[in-house]
Amino acid sequence: MRDDHRELRLFLHLAQSLNFGRTSLDCHVSPATLTRTVQRLEADLGHRLFDRGPRGVSLTAEGHRFRAYAVQALELWRSYREEHPDPAELTGRLAVFATVTACQALLPDLLAPFRAAHPQVRLDLRTGDAAAALARLDEGEVDVAVAGIPARLPEPLVGRTVEVTELVLVTARDRPDPGLDGPFVLPHRGLVRDAADRWFRARGKTPEVVCEPDGHEGLLTLVALGCGTGVVPRLVLEHSAVRERLAVLPADPPPEPFPIGLCVRRADLRRPLVAALWSLTAP
Repeated sequence: MRDDHRELRLFLHLAQSLNFGRTSLDCHVSPATLTRTVQRLEADLGHRLFDRGPRGVSLTAEGHRFRAYAVQALELWRSYREEHPDPAELTGRLAVFATVTACQALLPDLLAPFRAAHPQVRLDLRTGDAAAALARLDEGEVDVAVAGIPARLPEPLVGRTVEVTELVLVTARDRPDPGLDGPFVLPHRGLVRDAADRWFRARGKTPEVVCEPDGHEGLLTLVALGCGTGVVPRLVLEHSAVRERLAVLPADPPPEPFPIGLCVRRADLRRPLVAALWSLTAP
């Protein structure tokens, strides 16, 4: 088979999505390229892998067997590469932006495969306000951002979800129960603020906002001091140094879940360092 690891990955994505258009988009290949890849695999194997009918695409019996082989083959290859890295090792610098919480909660596991495969690459880790993450990526200040993912990313960017966390309402533990009437401490801007505003609108409420800090960590400090009720991702709360001084307020319905993803510039997927990270963080 030609470039079989790439072909196996394309096959496995299609076997999961059962949608040629979605796999073409997610894997950044043209529909024609994807079709030719499937045709080459079927020619090499001598069996049809997919059935295409009026109800859509489905795996054939041979397709199910080949999927089990493809999963095992890629796992064996990954294990081998971890034990026997390529001598033509990638080098250079990769600038990664993440919030303090993401650095602690997500990056160790997310970047570990890349670090193991390419130990000569220097990771330039930058932290800051979550609301600025995608702008810094889009402007070329960093190569990678781990940040909240909006419903629609800007066209130059591409992302994949690595974690989904709840948005929770929190108050100081020793503060009398304020219910859900405020006052509120909300992020000054960003996706969490947008989600909070949508939640208030859905309840027909206009919140009394008394503080609008830039970062989630600062927001939790103000909440712990009794300034008001805050809205934050649960992931931030769980890794906060002041979490023992905070309590979660029940909300029905709760704010919408908050996806966190790995984002890069679409054009940078052709760069070896970014492409290597992207491939090693595939779900």
